[in-house]
Amino acid sequence: MITRYTPIASLTAAIFSFMIFSPASAFEIAQAQETQPEQGQADKKSTEAAISEQKIEAFAVAYLQVDKVRQEYSAKIEATSDEAAKKELETEGSKKMVEAVKASPAISVEEYSAILTAAQSDPAVAKKVQAELQKTAPAQQ
Repeated sequence: MITRYTPIASLTAAIFSFMIFSPASAFEIAQAQETQPEQGQADKKSTEAAISEQKIEAFAVAYLQVDKVRQEYSAKIEATSDEAAKKELETEGSKKMVEAVKASPAISVEEYSAILTAAQSDPAVAKKVQAELQKTAPAQQ
């Protein structure tokens, strides 16, 4: 039963790390890593190859939904001065973000979390995700 919540907890941690950075900032960080010498290129190539185009497309759709929730709850959290209320909003926002991913039929919470982690650590995956986000974002408006 505890393992059931592990992916959700890691997704929540990853999502709230984005509350500090905008989606663009996260990808700028990943792109800045690109200029650094690559270590473990074989591992990164296998990670990149393991993520299908369909999963990246599904991730982009889910990410945009999660980002809407993140923006909504970030504003609510910033507008609140009560620490207990902030914690409650963080918990509520976290649940809503997980629900947004679960509502996406083509990607699981675990896959979303894995792609998010890969995009944060592998500039090639970050580029693919960023390109897909740029294609998907106008379609979502």
